[in-house]
Parts: sequence; C-alpha cells; structure tokens
Amino acid sequence: MKEIFERRSIRKYTADPVSLEHEEKLLRAAMQAPSAGNEQPWEFIVVRDPETLKKMTEGHPYSTPLLGAPLGILVCGDVNKQKFNPYAYWVQDCSAAIQNLLLEAQHLGLGAVWMGLHPIKEREDVLIKLFELPEGIIPLGMIAVGHPAQTVSPVDRYLPERVHREKW
Repeated sequence: MKEIFERRSIRKYTADPVSLEHEEKLLRAAMQAPSAGNEQPWEFIVVRDPETLKKMTEGHPYSTPLLGAPLGILVCGDVNKQKFNPYAYWVQDCSAAIQNLLLEAQHLGLGAVWMGLHPIKEREDVLIKLFELPEGIIPLGMIAVGHPAQTVSPVDRYLPERVHREKW
C-alpha cells in the first residue's frame, strides 16, 4: 500500500539511465494487470533514443517530460485481441497495466508520469505514424520513466463526500 499512497507524477529526471533489469520489472508488473476475459490486449514500445523520445512529443502539449527522460514506454491496445467486441475493454485493461507500471516505478525508486493519448485522434496519429503501428493497434498513453530529479510530496486524496452508500 505504501507505493499507492506515495506515488506521484514525476516530470523531471536525472541523466542516470534506467537499467534493463528495472525496465523488465516495470513491464512484468504491467503485464500482471487484470484484463477482461484474460485477453491481455496490451503492447509496449520501449524507447531510449533521445531523438525518438523527442519525436513522440510532437502534437502533445503535456509530453515534455519525455525530453528529459532516459526511458519512454508507449502503451498500446490491440483491438484485434478482443474476442467479443473489438472496442470492449482494451482501454480499461491497458489502463490497469499502466497503473501497475507506475506503482512498480515507485517501488523501484524511479519516477514516472502517464501522458494520455487516446481518445484524442491527433495525438494518436503522431504515434501511429512514428512507430508505423499496424491496423488495430491504438496508442493509449506514453510513460516517461527515470530517476527523479524532483521531489513531490504525497497528497491524501480521499474525499468522503464522493462515497455514496446504497444509493446516490
């Protein structure tokens, strides 16, 4: 629970690289997420090249953390893996994977931030073109990961007025 309550969006990183061991732990955590029908529709593109990270920011006004990150991860959903309805639950499944990745980053002492793409078509299109994504692969979000160069204090976000019991 510690990681859940201490996790914050980190947007500034040191120049230290993220190890391949930590990269694998992040991806393993992501792939442990629950998914509807166990379809696991996620796909990940791991990016370390600074020029590619820079190109990923084109058309996304909040993506500047990628410019200083040693590691970027593009999380995509494969709607072709959805057996019953191609657009049924890939967003929820991939979002759960992203949350797992963010919590593992916190656990490893890394900083990370999730930058949303879907459902804004203009943001999606930049990544579809850049990575030559095949039909049915939809970019959901980008994650910048690195060793934190900033400290962001935890915040208690519990709001009892948002809890409704038995009815609204």
